[in-house]
Amino acid sequence: MSKSKYLIALIVLGGLLFSGFQCSSTEMTSAKLYIQQKNYDKALDALKKEVAKNPKSDEGWYYLGVVYGEKENYNDMIDAFDKSLSVSKKFETNIAESKRYFWANLFNRGVSFFQKGSTAKDEDSIKVYYDKSITAFDYAVRLEPDSASTYKNLAFVYMNAQKFDEAIPVLEKLIEKDKSADGYKFLGEILYNKGIVQKNQYTETKNSEDSLKSMEFFNRAISVLEEARKLYPNDSEVLLTLSNSYIAANKIDVAIDAFKAGVLQEPQNKFYRYNYGVLLLGSNDYQQAEEQFLKAIEIDPNYQNAIYNLAVTYVRWGTAINKEAEDKGETTTDYKKKYEQALPYLEKVVEMDTKNAAIWELLGRVYTVLGMQDDATNAFSKADALRE
Repeated sequence: MSKSKYLIALIVLGGLLFSGFQCSSTEMTSAKLYIQQKNYDKALDALKKEVAKNPKSDEGWYYLGVVYGEKENYNDMIDAFDKSLSVSKKFETNIAESKRYFWANLFNRGVSFFQKGSTAKDEDSIKVYYDKSITAFDYAVRLEPDSASTYKNLAFVYMNAQKFDEAIPVLEKLIEKDKSADGYKFLGEILYNKGIVQKNQYTETKNSEDSLKSMEFFNRAISVLEEARKLYPNDSEVLLTLSNSYIAANKIDVAIDAFKAGVLQEPQNKFYRYNYGVLLLGSNDYQQAEEQFLKAIEIDPNYQNAIYNLAVTYVRWGTAINKEAEDKGETTTDYKKKYEQALPYLEKVVEMDTKNAAIWELLGRVYTVLGMQDDATNAFSKADALRE
């Protein structure tokens, strides 16, 4: 995944609010004065003396948390706030305001480090900035555990840093918090890709444990993405990863039934039509695949993926007709009709995507079958040039 693929936004929040001076101990009076002067070292010394002398000082623990926060010692800050609340709820509102203030600072710091990492040139700097961003967002999560935006940004940094295992529980938390489309999408993608890695490893090792792990990841991806499909039926990335996960898990029949049901429920949903067509094409059901791709194009005449896969359907259909005849020892030209049907769609696709070598090569093959040699030569030349 590209290191700049995921986007992060800043948070704007006002400063801390402090209680006014009240009748307090000498240590508390001194600490508040030092805080106003931003002399946090002396404030820290005074507050440590205060809570040592009076462990039940809810005010002392509260201000000690504030000072720890200003000194960026967030673990001790949280601990001090918790101790203040364990004594009484007197400073509960102040603590909530303080936590939100420090959360905003940490959130923005996480954003800043992420942006520096995204623009850095050398790998060491990228790693350092991403690690600092992760640390900032980790603390921000502890301060505002109900903030979905914090989980989202933390997950994005993990993914940009290629730390996908660490991103998984964060994305699960994001889904728990607000059923985020991004949460479902990226979690499903990560689980699917981990399944592919295990599947490829099984191909090399023939270790049954690798095969079991790959199926576990695919099934987890399917579970996540099936839930996402119900909430976001028009998200093409969710549907594509779901169909790929079904295929990888050898659940073609289940996938076909699922997307067929989707088409019946939402016949004008081009994404359901497209993914259903892809599954039918994978099952060599060319006639049904043709129907779905044509319908998707009818809904959206510029739906490039549907246009391309309709062309592929005709090419594979024609190839199957020719092979069937050859297997019978017969000669036929019927297959060329399918190539003729593919031609206008392929020509439209290369107009929409002129830089795709694979499409130019497929177009060249179709031109060759149809005896259009000059066009074929031109198409193959474009494909070769794009690969150089």
